[in-house]
Formats: sequence, structure tokens, C-alpha cells
Amino acid sequence: MSALIVGIISIIAFFILLVLRMPIAFAMALVGLVGFGCLTSPSAAFSMVAKEIYATFASYSLGVIAMFVWMGFLAFYSGIGSRMYVFAYKLIGHYPGGLAIATQAACGVFGAICGSNTATAATIGAIALPEMKKYQYDDSLATASVAAGGVLGVLIPPSVIFIIYGMATEQSVGSLFIAGILPGILLMLLYMATIAVITFRRPGLGPAGPKATWRERSVALRGGLGEVLVIFSISMGGLFIGWFTPTEAGAVGAAGVLGVALFKRSLSWEGFNKSLLDATRTTAMIMLLIAGAMIFGRLMAVSRLPFEMAQMAGALPLPPFAVMAIILFIYLVLGCFIDALALVLLTIPIFYPIAVNTLGYDPIWFGVIIVMTVAMGVITPPVGMNVYIIKGVAPDIPLEVIYKGVWPFLGAIIVCLALLLAFPQLATFLPGLIA
Repeated sequence: MSALIVGIISIIAFFILLVLRMPIAFAMALVGLVGFGCLTSPSAAFSMVAKEIYATFASYSLGVIAMFVWMGFLAFYSGIGSRMYVFAYKLIGHYPGGLAIATQAACGVFGAICGSNTATAATIGAIALPEMKKYQYDDSLATASVAAGGVLGVLIPPSVIFIIYGMATEQSVGSLFIAGILPGILLMLLYMATIAVITFRRPGLGPAGPKATWRERSVALRGGLGEVLVIFSISMGGLFIGWFTPTEAGAVGAAGVLGVALFKRSLSWEGFNKSLLDATRTTAMIMLLIAGAMIFGRLMAVSRLPFEMAQMAGALPLPPFAVMAIILFIYLVLGCFIDALALVLLTIPIFYPIAVNTLGYDPIWFGVIIVMTVAMGVITPPVGMNVYIIKGVAPDIPLEVIYKGVWPFLGAIIVCLALLLAFPQLATFLPGLIA
């Protein structure tokens, strides 16, 4: 049996295991082990698996994941997210749809110290949904706006998925972080415009709240946005300037959040323990996914399937943008069934060589495009992780009501993707300034 056939059979076997509900990390590791053993030898396969698992968990560079994950949970348990929402609410909550628009601003700012779409959705959802319910917002608009806003957590730096992409492709994590800033802000503005259009056409979906005084806004600014700007400036600013490595920037950011929480006495001992426990669980899950993906990637390398696919893509009688459109469509479909982080780890060995080496696209720009595309999967059925997070926050609202409201926001993401495809400078301009 040829190596190429083994690679194709391995991918089919992987999806069969997913249908049988095997955890993604274990499915990738098992298929990688068996396939690699078929192409080499059982002893070589077991040796490869042991080395990859050890290398992943012993990697210093991957320690950045633990730091940024802990940073996000510290922000959650210390109430920083709630204070940010109060500021956004005081600023624009008196407009029609203002609470939902404020939610996007809060998600964007919280994403600047979090890096996780689920943590962003859970944190802001727990604060925003009761407020929108209080002012009689439509359930579909309220829940969907929070679920979609969580996507900003993986675009605006820091971002765990950017870190994984950078490690997998040997690209600068700092450049990827910078590249995500403008697209993240653009998507946030498109979300806001979407909400404004919806509530302009049907004001009853998002009634205006009371108008805050400038004194109240000033107090909310000092208590919400100021501390986030300080943490972001020290952590991300130091990374961009070159003072810190990504791992050091994550440690500085986590220390900054912890310092602010202790200074304000907003973090209880119980909250501190929970932040450590949740961060450990999440980091272990991510590390297992990376180890499984590395094992699967070794199989893909020896099967030469990615290289054959790259040659086929290059030989297609299609312009590069058409091939890229096909790749993005595949990501969109797979994102409906596979978690965003796992999808990036699974597909990068296949599609990265096609996009960068064969089609000649910029690897940083491609990273932004892929992160935004897979992020759509967190609000699309049937997996839609953010939708399930919001369902947990608001258990009285049916899933179909939440999914009904996400379609306009999916349209906003598609518009943002189209703009990135038409104007790559949106992602490459800022990294180019520091290159």
C-alpha cells in the first residue's frame, strides 16, 4: 500500500473516530500512531509518540499558553470583565440597541487581556444578559450578540489560536498578535453596525436604556477601562517593542492582572484557587490537542499527502484567489463540526503549504484569515461552542432562539473576511511597521 493511500485512509479513519465521539486529541494521536507504524515500524511509531508527547509538555515556548489562559481566568474571577461592561454600558447604553453595542465593546476590551472566545463569551454573557433582560431586549438578539462577541477574544491579542498557529508554522507570535488588531477592531465595528441596523429597523428588539451622567461615565472609566489599558500596554506593548518574548509577555500580563486584583481586593482566595484549577484544566486540554496534532502531523509528513495536495492545487486551472476560496469553504464546513483550536492544529500541515508555498500568500495574513474563518464555527450549528456557553448562562432560552440570532453576525464576519481578502494590508500593515 502506498504512503499516499495510507494518508487518505488515515484522514477517513480520523473522521470515523470523531463520529464515534472519541476525543479529538486521542483520535489524532491514535490515527497518527497506527498510520506512522504502517509506513515505518511499530517500534518507530511508539518512539515517535513518546518523543512528541514529552516535547510538547516540556516545551518552554508553549508555556505562553498557560500564562495567557491563567491571565484570562484571573480577569474573570476578579471581576475585571464586569467593570469593563459597566463602562461600555454607561457610555452608549442609552441608544437603541446600545446595550448590545456596549457588549461588543466590552468583548473587544476583555479580549485584549483574555485570548479565549469561550472565556470572553462566558464572562461578558454573565454580566450583559441580565442587563439586557432587564431592559426587555429580544432574547435572540441579546444572546446572539454575546455569543458572536466572544469571537473577538481570539482576534484581538492575545489569542491562544494565534499562538498555536505561530508555533505550528514557525511564524512570529508577536507579528500575528499585531496583525489581529485591525481585523479585530474592524469586526467589532461591523458587529456594532449590524446591531444598529437591526434595532433601527425594529426598535422594539433593543429598547434604549437610561442615559448616564458624565460623572458616572468618568467613574466607570477609572474603574473599568483604565486597568485593562495598563495591563495591555505593559504586556503586549513590551512584546511588540521587543522587551519580552511571548512567554514572558504572558507571565507579565498574568502578574499584572493578579496585581490589579490584589490592589483592588477584588479577588477572593476561592477565586484565586478556581483560576488556577480552571487554567490547569484548560492548558492540559490544549497541550493534549497539540501533542495529538504533532503526532498526526508526523504521519502526514511521511505520507506526503500535504505535498501532493499542494502540487494538485498548483496545477488547477484556477486563479489563486479561487483556490483560497475553496480552502476557506472547507474550513467553514469543518468548523461546524470541529473545535476551532483542534481544526487549526489538524489542517495547518495540509493547507499552509498550499496557501504560502504554492499560492504565495503572506503567512501572517493567512493566519489572520484562518483564525477568523475557524472562529465562525464557534457560533454555527451543530457544535457552536459559544452558543452552548451562552445557553449555560441563560438556560431558560432555547438553543434555536440563540442560533436564530447569529445569522446577521455571521454575515458581518463574512463581510470582514471579504475585506481582508480584498485588502490584505488590513492584516499586514501594522506588522510591516515593526518588521
